[in-house]
Amino acid sequence: MDTRIYLSYWAERYKNDMLNNIMPFWLKYGLDRKNGGVYTCVDRDGSLIDTTKSVWFQGRFAFTCSYAYNHIEKRQEWLDAAKSTLDFIEAHCFDSDGRMYFEVAADGTPLRKRRYVFSESFAAIAMAEYALATGNREYAEKALALFKAMRRFLSTPGILEPKYLPTVEAQGHSITMIMINVASRIKKVIDDPELDEQIATSLYALEHYFMHPEFKALLETVGPRGEFIDTINGRVINPGHCIETSWFLLDVAADRGGDEVIARLALTILEWSWEWGWDKQFGGIINFRDCKNYPPQDYSQDMKFWWPQTEAIIATLYAYKVTGDEKYLKLHTQISDWTYAHFPDALYGEWFGYLHRDGSVAQPAKGNLFKGPFHIPRMMTKGYELCQEMLNR
Repeated sequence: MDTRIYLSYWAERYKNDMLNNIMPFWLKYGLDRKNGGVYTCVDRDGSLIDTTKSVWFQGRFAFTCSYAYNHIEKRQEWLDAAKSTLDFIEAHCFDSDGRMYFEVAADGTPLRKRRYVFSESFAAIAMAEYALATGNREYAEKALALFKAMRRFLSTPGILEPKYLPTVEAQGHSITMIMINVASRIKKVIDDPELDEQIATSLYALEHYFMHPEFKALLETVGPRGEFIDTINGRVINPGHCIETSWFLLDVAADRGGDEVIARLALTILEWSWEWGWDKQFGGIINFRDCKNYPPQDYSQDMKFWWPQTEAIIATLYAYKVTGDEKYLKLHTQISDWTYAHFPDALYGEWFGYLHRDGSVAQPAKGNLFKGPFHIPRMMTKGYELCQEMLNR
């Protein structure tokens, strides 16, 4: 394999997809030019099937547009879409207590609020990325303030309703991983000791609580000090989440000048999670596994969702960039070939989101409250960025 030809091919494909497929689809069918913000509940052909707006996707879309502007091409329409969506967030998506909603109506009327802080996390990285795109420090300060509010919500008893009653003491991987990403994205535009404190806290928890060498797995739910919880929920491995975490850690390692200890941690998580996640019969990254190989409980356990594939594409390419080890480039080829053979919609553009285990389409809609313009364009933008970095060094 000629590595430069390979990297050039993917760099061009990622960029072309963003310019001519993914971004045009969402700007045409998703962007709400009347109320601001973005719709994500669209059918295969882009027709709107629900005007409910996912609040976490308001932040995700604003981030996507700003991130693409910063790393793919400086298109004013992307920056304008980001600003429109950020304006919608600030006008309609915060409750009086400072927390954010999970769903609002087309005009911003509140519909639903959940006990999580994921809406806040994506709004924060959107503000940070927009600050990077525009040089507007006000948005960097807003991002930092929102991050600090998230930490307060998470650490103050009574603000967020617990998932379980006090009889079950547990902590989840998802918030640990997202807080690393939020802190590292904000650090690119503004610095504060709380950002470093959060990264250190999350790193410690990942290594000492969530990673369980006895299973060669990073678990989704563990006890307060990493205790193994031998229940269906306690045994869950979410390979896509774990692989996403691995490249978040590679980002932190890169920000620290190539920190080898953090990079090794990231690569271990990637290799463990690939082994659990790659479907050796049909290909692709599977949704859920049980660390003792019992049947998983989740009804979608053996499906192939779009986002674990995109995270694996980023992580394997990133691992190759960091190590130069050809085995990671082979994994990138493996996951890319499978993903591009099954997910892109040649007829209407964009990608399907939900496949059966064998790769056949389960349902053809391009978006809902959970799928929209984030994982796919983030993969293409990050992939383009990684390829360019390798080609230019």
